[in-house]
Amino acid sequence: MLKFWAIEASGLSSSPSTPTQVTKQPTFPLESYKHEPERLEARLHSSSSPPDTGQKFSLLPGQSVAKPPTPASTPCTTSKAAASPQPPAASEGMLEKLELEDEAVGESESDIYMRFMRSHKCYDIVPTSSKLVVFDTTLQVKKAFFALVANGVRAAPLWESKKQSFVGMLTITDFINILHRYYKSPMVQIYELEEHKIETWRELYLQETFKPLVNISPDASLFDAVYSLIKNKIHRLPVIDPVSGNALYILTHKRILKFLQLFVSEMPKPAFMKKNLDELGIGTYHNIAFIHPDTPIIKALNIFVDRRISALPVVDESGKVVDIYSKFDVINLAAEKTYNNLDITVTQALQHRSQYFEGVVKCSKLETLETIVDRIVKAEVHRLVVVNEADSIVGIISLSDILQALVLTPAGAKQKENEAE
Repeated sequence: MLKFWAIEASGLSSSPSTPTQVTKQPTFPLESYKHEPERLEARLHSSSSPPDTGQKFSLLPGQSVAKPPTPASTPCTTSKAAASPQPPAASEGMLEKLELEDEAVGESESDIYMRFMRSHKCYDIVPTSSKLVVFDTTLQVKKAFFALVANGVRAAPLWESKKQSFVGMLTITDFINILHRYYKSPMVQIYELEEHKIETWRELYLQETFKPLVNISPDASLFDAVYSLIKNKIHRLPVIDPVSGNALYILTHKRILKFLQLFVSEMPKPAFMKKNLDELGIGTYHNIAFIHPDTPIIKALNIFVDRRISALPVVDESGKVVDIYSKFDVINLAAEKTYNNLDITVTQALQHRSQYFEGVVKCSKLETLETIVDRIVKAEVHRLVVVNEADSIVGIISLSDILQALVLTPAGAKQKENEAE
């Protein structure tokens, strides 16, 4: 029996709720919402790019996420809890939170994005409707990965019933690590994937190196979220209510950058946005890992693990970039149940996406950071492949590189200025 929860919610609450009980709150009068500012989702839907599909959930207004039920309850369930409405804010919109009047006079605009991130909370970026899949650690690993595929998500928080708390995340990286560690040949079944429970895999893989789950409070600033993502070298940051212990959402680099991009036109533009990648030195340009169309999948997985990277450009015999194989593509091995034969080539493995794949999103070192940010947000990808005039690979620029340049680097420069004074 499956032990996972597809928790659906909207209008996330800051009020606590227990994992075993859902308490209905009294309904609030419509007048409470009269002066509520425009929500992020309204802007997201009005933008040219499609909505973020990393996590999708739909709850009625005034409902929030509840913790997963205890094992005694129904193994597969949907939990909903009533919630308080979001506190009314200034009707002039979210940018009013960025206090620029006196502070900005005579001050450099280089740290404008850092100040924007400091002035917004993680709650501001949580969508009104989204999906969060939670796995109990007693669930079989194989069923967990199938559930990721079925729900169209890339990661899930792990709930340990004994501790009554979230203890980690299950991601596509875990799937890759299992295949990397235990795959022998197409003739040998991967017993560990077929039979192990999540808790068994965690004990074997982590052994004595268990670390607390890196998470963030909905009241923390987006600057703190960016710092945590980059400092801890993670791609997903669970937003967890410190009072109730509820998991509300999973923050990503993509979501944060998209949020920032919605307001960029309303802010002064820093001079560095007009500089090109070569001038700024943003991205990775040395020892770039890549593969060829005939590279076996198992070799690609080994590179993912050994180099701790998330994507591999596919380069043809002439050195031209013709495709890209990312960690996310690996989950299709589970979707198509072809993970028992990892001797197939990358080209064969990527055939499933040929109908909708629009090609590798590329850029040049001579393009400005402003152009790069706009392209990566509109394309909704996690990285751009930097190429030369011959379309040969020069480097990689990731969402992490961009957020570092926009938010953290100016913050570091500002701190040095203050120390010098």
